[in-house]
Amino acid sequence: MDEILTSPMTVAIVACEIGFWVFIAAGLLTRYALRKQKASTVLLALVPAVDLVLLVITVIDLMNGAKPNVTHGLAAVYMGFSVVFGPSMVEWADARFAHRFAGGPRPEKLTGRAKARKEWREWGKCVLASALSAGLLLLAIAVVGDSGRVEPLWGWLPRLGTLTGLWFVFGPLWQEIFGSSGSKKEVSR
Repeated sequence: MDEILTSPMTVAIVACEIGFWVFIAAGLLTRYALRKQKASTVLLALVPAVDLVLLVITVIDLMNGAKPNVTHGLAAVYMGFSVVFGPSMVEWADARFAHRFAGGPRPEKLTGRAKARKEWREWGKCVLASALSAGLLLLAIAVVGDSGRVEPLWGWLPRLGTLTGLWFVFGPLWQEIFGSSGSKKEVSR
């Protein structure tokens, strides 16, 4: 466990996650505190570059003969989910910054059918992110090639299936069964 915590890949994943939020915060602070729209757009456009950096680090590490471990698989899963959910996370943060610092409308709390539609859409994004992550894992397995060394990467595929199944149960299915149907607020994108 200590080798995973001190692995260069673990450090890279943590650094990329921090970088992801730093670019979002810097972009939104630039937009709302400094009122510099173009600079803000550039900073927010750099958010996906974080995923590219992690991809390059992972490929270099594997091509240099690193033994694939759980962190290489985690990097693939991080990239898949970051690519799919990143834009909506930026939108989520932007709506809250706009409300807090620019007099924008308060983000609505969804209920009823609007909440159910949102849960279905989010689960669909989970399916897409899991598929992208699985594709990256399979690509890494193909790059490494040695079947004896790639077991930690194969191990992520059932985890993605489990995650997708649990997201379905506790997301859209839960909302359909237990969600309130009293409100008809529409989801804003």
